[in-house]
Amino acid sequence: MTNHVTLTQFIIEQQRELPGVSGTFTSLLNDVVTACKKISHLVNRGDLVGVLGSAGSENVQGEVQKKLDIITHDIMVDALNWTGHLAGMASEEMDGIIRIPPQYPKGKYLALFDPLDGSSNIDVNLAVGTIFSILRCREGVEPELEDFLRKGAEQVCAGFVLYGPSTMMVLTTGHGVNGFTLDQDIGEFILTHPGMTIPDETCEFAINMSNRRFWEEPVRRYIDECLQGSEGIREKDFNMRWIASMVAEVYRILTRGGVFMYPYDLRDPSKAGRLRLMYEANPMAFIIEQAGGACSTGRERVLDIMPTGLHQRVPVILGSKNEVGRIVDYHKNEGAVEAV
Repeated sequence: MTNHVTLTQFIIEQQRELPGVSGTFTSLLNDVVTACKKISHLVNRGDLVGVLGSAGSENVQGEVQKKLDIITHDIMVDALNWTGHLAGMASEEMDGIIRIPPQYPKGKYLALFDPLDGSSNIDVNLAVGTIFSILRCREGVEPELEDFLRKGAEQVCAGFVLYGPSTMMVLTTGHGVNGFTLDQDIGEFILTHPGMTIPDETCEFAINMSNRRFWEEPVRRYIDECLQGSEGIREKDFNMRWIASMVAEVYRILTRGGVFMYPYDLRDPSKAGRLRLMYEANPMAFIIEQAGGACSTGRERVLDIMPTGLHQRVPVILGSKNEVGRIVDYHKNEGAVEAV
């Protein structure tokens, strides 16, 4: 009989190697896992339990909410607000921070989450996910906005759950990246992808090509070179993928390499990018870097950005280190033309 390692066992054993670590963090992760199991069940049931379709409302960014956007937000909050492990929370679906009800004890961590990433895919039965990030909170304080606005490099944990043909959790606590598959028979996440790493080289990119006319020249230059294939300057053929679900894009990159881009574009100069720094870019950048990849806006490392707001947006270019480095170089040398 195979001796499977559960997520709880893995985290406990990992923490034993770190001095002065208590079991509180393990318990907090178990709270997150409980919420994600519930979300996985609802996603798999879909219209059988009436959770698909529009909710007829908008979130704080003015985007139309799906029913599951609201339901999954409530599941995350209900699973985390009473356990005594958190001092506060923030959700992509809420304008401000979420305070712990006064009747419950408060812990030493802060959680930020996108409860249903890629929700536009849910009604057409494509992959969606949950992204989360955990920070330490100053002890003995009621957290305010500034306690959440911290550089991504300060995260103590980041992860995402992909609700696909199987439910996968990918997690980092700053000591590499590991993947766990939900065994539906026993209700446990099992370690199936230890030590995930991203190849430095790739022949695959993911970007929404319909936005090409709005891109800056460095991104157009990179994509044009890829599209020229083996006959062009790169002297190799590339494949293009676009799922419109960040969790699915990042998981593919973690398993076989590639580069994912949601770059700055010129449609609306008031918006620096599409993806949210606190709920999407920071946790994914932490995971990608821990797996040996890179994550940049094109002009700066994502994990070095000092946030100015809970719902701040940034451009994101992440994946295989050499490809991200090439795109960053094109931004640095904007206007330069490489000799052919």
